[in-house]
Amino acid sequence: MRPSSRKTLTAGTSKGSRTRTGLLSGYVLRVIREQQGYTQDEAAERLKVSPDTIAGWETGRRPLTAIPVGQMLHLRHQLMQMGASPTLLLALARALEADVLLASVLDEDTPVEESPLGAMVMQRELAEILVWPLNGVAPRPVRALPRPARPRRGPAPSGPQLTAAERHAFFTRMRSTAEQSRRPEQFLLRRQALYLSGYDRDPDTSDWLAHQQRTERPDDWLTTWLNNRSVAAVAARHGDRDRMEHFIHTALQDDDAGEAANLAYWAYWIGEAPVPQLSDEFIADGSLGPWNGDKLLGHLVDGIAPEHGYVDLNIHSVWALLQVRPNLLHSGEAARALRERLPIMLDSSELSSRARRELESIRYAIRLAEA
Repeated sequence: MRPSSRKTLTAGTSKGSRTRTGLLSGYVLRVIREQQGYTQDEAAERLKVSPDTIAGWETGRRPLTAIPVGQMLHLRHQLMQMGASPTLLLALARALEADVLLASVLDEDTPVEESPLGAMVMQRELAEILVWPLNGVAPRPVRALPRPARPRRGPAPSGPQLTAAERHAFFTRMRSTAEQSRRPEQFLLRRQALYLSGYDRDPDTSDWLAHQQRTERPDDWLTTWLNNRSVAAVAARHGDRDRMEHFIHTALQDDDAGEAANLAYWAYWIGEAPVPQLSDEFIADGSLGPWNGDKLLGHLVDGIAPEHGYVDLNIHSVWALLQVRPNLLHSGEAARALRERLPIMLDSSELSSRARRELESIRYAIRLAEA
C-alpha cells in the first residue's frame, strides 16, 4: 500500500493538546443570536447566563457539547421562546453531532476502529455542517438566511474556521483511517473517510484517491457499486466529469439494480427517510422504507446547472426518478422549477449527448402531463 505523502504536523494536535469540541455548534448559536438581532449581552440577559458564557459557547471555548442533556434541552426551549428559526434549531442539533465527529477526528487518542464516523450513514444535513470549515460553504439553512437584523461590529469570520494545523491533522487522520479500515465490517468507515478526504485541497488528493480505488478489492456488488460511485463523485467535485459519465454508463443505465440503488442513496442522503441507517445495506435490499420523492426532486433540480459538479448525475437521477414516480411532475414547487430549468439547460453547449437525450425525454413527459 502506498503511504500518504502528507507530512505530519504536530503543532496543536499532539497528545495532551486540547481538542476543539464546540466549533460548529458555537458558530450556529452565534448565527441564531444574530438573526434575532441580539448582542451577546442581550442574549445573556434573555438566557439568564453571563455574557462570558455566551462568548464561550460561540467560540467553542466553553463547548455546547459539554452541556448536560437536560440543560441543552432547556437552552433549546429558551431559543424557541426567543423566536429562533426552526430550521436553525435543527441545524444546531446537527452541529452538535458534527462537533462530536470533528473532535473524534482531531483527537489522535481515539482508535481508528472506534471512530464514530463508522457508526451510521451520514445524511446531507450533517455532512454539510461537518465540511463547513473544510470547504467554506455554509449549510443550506444558513445560506438561505437574510442579512442579520443587526450588522456585526468589526471583522468577523464568515464561518467556523480550523487552524492550519487542525486542517492538516484532519485530512492526515482521514487518510490514515481510510488506509487502515480494510476489513469488510469497516467499509462504511472507510467510505466516509474517503468522502471527507475528497475535500482536501492538497495537490496529490486526486492521485491518492485514485490509488485507493485501485487497491480496493470488493467481493460483493454493493461494495463495488458504492466504491465506484464515491470515486466518481469525488472526481466530479474536482472537475473530472468523465469519470462520472463512465459511472452513469456502466453502473446505472440499463441496470435496474443500479438505478434503484442510486435513488435509494439519494433519498436517504436528502432526508426523505428520516430514520438513521447503521449500514449501507438499505441501498441494495430495499429496506429504506416509504419515501415520497418530492423533496428529492427539488434537490436534484437545484443541481441541474452547467456549473454544478454533479450535473450529469443529477440529470440522470431526475430522469430515473420520473420513470418510477411520474406523478412528481404534478407536484408543486419542484416540478415548476424543473419546467423553468429545462430550456436553460437545453441551450447549454456543455451537455453530454446522454444528458441531452434525458432532458428531451423529461420535456416530452412534461408535455404529456400537461396535455
